[in-house]
Amino acid sequence: MTRAERISSWLKERAESAGATGYVFGLSGGIDSAVVARLCQLATPDHVLGVLMPCYSQPQDEIDAKLVADAFHISTATVDLSHAFDALGGTLDDALKAQQPKLAVNVVDIKQRLPRANIKPRLRMTSLYYIANAMNYVVAGTGNRSEITLGYYTKYGDGGVDVLPIGGLLKSEVRALARELGVPDPVITKPPTAGLWPGQTDEAEMGFSYDMLEKYLSDGAAA
Repeated sequence: MTRAERISSWLKERAESAGATGYVFGLSGGIDSAVVARLCQLATPDHVLGVLMPCYSQPQDEIDAKLVADAFHISTATVDLSHAFDALGGTLDDALKAQQPKLAVNVVDIKQRLPRANIKPRLRMTSLYYIANAMNYVVAGTGNRSEITLGYYTKYGDGGVDVLPIGGLLKSEVRALARELGVPDPVITKPPTAGLWPGQTDEAEMGFSYDMLEKYLSDGAAA
């Protein structure tokens, strides 16, 4: 049994044990979500939904998400979170400024940008669970072992899911599985990003590459 078969079989069992009929997941246009999408589809054919959740996102992300959906014939829904992000962020800023009138956000300082940026993955989680509850589906997350070990995810955002199909795989293993599953090459080779702000990439934010992280996780030594 191949790795893909093992994971999809496990996903099928998890859905059945939950009394659910299928899976819903965020379809971001990245490699992790593409792999999760295909694995879920193998587990519950014709009962999966990929949700595109743009929120001031890069146009290429939506193009790549649709490329994945078309390649695997996966049904999609689009939930534009831009207005919700603006409304909630503005309300929260007003409440905070009422307590700290001189508060000024330095957009160059990542620590100051994160509170607002993290609204995005938390809105995505809320959207996925709404859809999952309405359709009797299970929410599949896209976190991999590299990110989970490092704690590189948003609590109650992309970390708030029911199952993590690739949670035991390092990034290189995800890439290998993506090729095995037939994920379109542009999606495999694009720089990983959580889409928190324009130009944001995982490796730039972490301060090191996935290869360096994997080297450390594999044998405890930096590359």
